[in-house]
Amino acid sequence: MVSVSDTYRPLEGPPPEVALAELAARQHGVVTLSQMRSFGLGVRGVSHRVASGRLHRLHRGVYAVGHANVSVDGRRLAVVLACGPGVALSHRSAAEVWGIRKGSEARWDVTTDRRGRKAPAGTVLHRARKPFETAQVRAIPVTTVARTLLDLADVFPAQALARAVHEAEVLRLLDLGKIEAELATANGRRGARKLAAAIATPSPGITRSVLEERFADLIANSDLPRPRLNAHVEANGRLYEVDALWPDERVIVELDGAAHQTRRAFHADRARDAALAAEGHVVIRLTWDRIANTPDEVRKELQQTLERRRRQANATP
Repeated sequence: MVSVSDTYRPLEGPPPEVALAELAARQHGVVTLSQMRSFGLGVRGVSHRVASGRLHRLHRGVYAVGHANVSVDGRRLAVVLACGPGVALSHRSAAEVWGIRKGSEARWDVTTDRRGRKAPAGTVLHRARKPFETAQVRAIPVTTVARTLLDLADVFPAQALARAVHEAEVLRLLDLGKIEAELATANGRRGARKLAAAIATPSPGITRSVLEERFADLIANSDLPRPRLNAHVEANGRLYEVDALWPDERVIVELDGAAHQTRRAFHADRARDAALAAEGHVVIRLTWDRIANTPDEVRKELQQTLERRRRQANATP
């Protein structure tokens, strides 16, 4: 005999099967028992659909609709739903959703600030000491990028963390203000200093315009003569545009700041350097790290190079 709770239908809204299909379409093919109850399916109704192959149990209280072969996003959402309200993907799992780390799916990381939460097998449950910000990415609750990077700083070595920061910058997800706000309330978390160091020096993907501005500032704050910027130089029958040129001394500075430079571009740059050198130019390549962190050293090297070139020119009969 079917119980009353299994035959109940809300006075308003679509039939249960329609509501179930619509919900599954919004949630990567997964639904919870409590959600199904909200539109009239009781325990027996769910059990009947499991027996007939229309529902497939993924975790306690979480089911796949139609088939068990759900997408990666479906499995991610299923884990969060199995943990209950107030839970979000975090750490490595959140980084994978944001695209700042390649996924392994070896395990899931979730975080909650609520007591009494339990996680299904293969899931690491992190307990936050206070409420934290979350976002929805493809309908999946995840920690914000700033919070995700702080969490990664607790478990990643410095080099891996720097790569994650770099990828966030490349994807235009890096918000330094929000990261600084997270650090201000980190309360002694072991990764806080590591993250602060990672954002102190911008990654190699810094935009070219910012790199050029910093180089111009370096020159302006020195006794160096002003070079010609974005100048044209002829070499080996071709006209090349260079970032900075001191024409009398025949000294060229090229700024290396492009993200994800291809092998083809790398070799083309070196061929160009060789052609310019064959015409008597000295080519100096400067990275963001050197301009931002050792400006005095860069100024000194440029000054010495320019002076040496002048002496060579004066010594020529």
